[in-house]
Amino acid sequence: MPTSSWFQRFLLPGFAFKAVVIGGGYATGREIAEFFLPSGPWGGLAAMLLAMVLWSVIAAVTFAFARAMGAYNYRSFFMRLLGPGWIVFEISYVLFVILILSVFGAAAGEIGAAMFGWPPLVGTLCLAGSIAAFAAFGNASVEALFKYVSFLLYGVYALFMVLALGTFGDQIAANFAIPAPTDGWAFGGITYASYNVVGAVVILPVLRHMTSQRDAIVSGLIAGPLAMAPAVLFFVCMIAFYPGIEAETLPSDFMLQQLHIPLFHLLFQFMIFSALLESGTGSVHAINERIGAVWRARRGSDLGTRARAVIAATLLIGCIFVAERFGLVALIARGYSALAVIFLAVYVLPLLTIGVFRLVQRAQPAPEPVSNGAG
Repeated sequence: MPTSSWFQRFLLPGFAFKAVVIGGGYATGREIAEFFLPSGPWGGLAAMLLAMVLWSVIAAVTFAFARAMGAYNYRSFFMRLLGPGWIVFEISYVLFVILILSVFGAAAGEIGAAMFGWPPLVGTLCLAGSIAAFAAFGNASVEALFKYVSFLLYGVYALFMVLALGTFGDQIAANFAIPAPTDGWAFGGITYASYNVVGAVVILPVLRHMTSQRDAIVSGLIAGPLAMAPAVLFFVCMIAFYPGIEAETLPSDFMLQQLHIPLFHLLFQFMIFSALLESGTGSVHAINERIGAVWRARRGSDLGTRARAVIAATLLIGCIFVAERFGLVALIARGYSALAVIFLAVYVLPLLTIGVFRLVQRAQPAPEPVSNGAG
């Protein structure tokens, strides 16, 4: 059996978690403006720190519970956590995937139109085809995507901060000094963390490399900072245009235009497309792994490449095209807050109560047999 590397045990889960949560809103800065800027520069940073801590704690417990139960797909995980109630999470997750893949498809269409003047459908098809291709080849392909896109993403965000500090660093410092209301920072942090924490369950397939509960806990604690670091860099740069940037539909595009560096603008758009690709692939791969576990149990063989590709293509066609055509996206979007509450109710609360209790039970040594005094 191949030995798991340090990267696979400790960093890969965090990279995978970041891949799922970054999505379209985080990468474009829209979610950051929505959840953190209303609390001002310092309040926004406090909210981000709170969300990061919540992600780390929940991811650590999730990874530890999954490894203890041998549950490396979301169906197995929730069957062990909720029993028959697991189906509630599955329904919620499918609705969640319909929404995010539809949003990703629309975002990819806009990127293609902005960069190359393509019809929006072309960019959407490029994203759908890329997701299906990576998802078809299973864990190895998906893990490689998480790894290399992460390097690209962190590098681009770091370069963006260097360029932003050099171009409008004085504005950033001046706006951090402006007195601003910090009301609601805790609510913003908790809401944002709840909105995205489902990513810790989506990436369970990559936990197979862990060799101990220590691996699970450490990698979970690392996952929060790995996922939040690019957002913090971007938030600091956004403060140069605070408070007006809060109203921008695409804060990243607005800031890139202020830099006046067309080549970097192109690179940043490519990074956003790559972020959409890894987020979409992670979500589809979770469903493939859930189906694959049932297939393996019933047929005694692994789900093949062709079957994975067909499942991925079916999901993408349904989510990106059919759902939007028939108005399901708007329906689900209106209920997205309800989905976040459901995830809290069927995932976070049971995990931090039932899950922690079972982990503590398993960690306790078995009691010594009581002697009856005979012989």
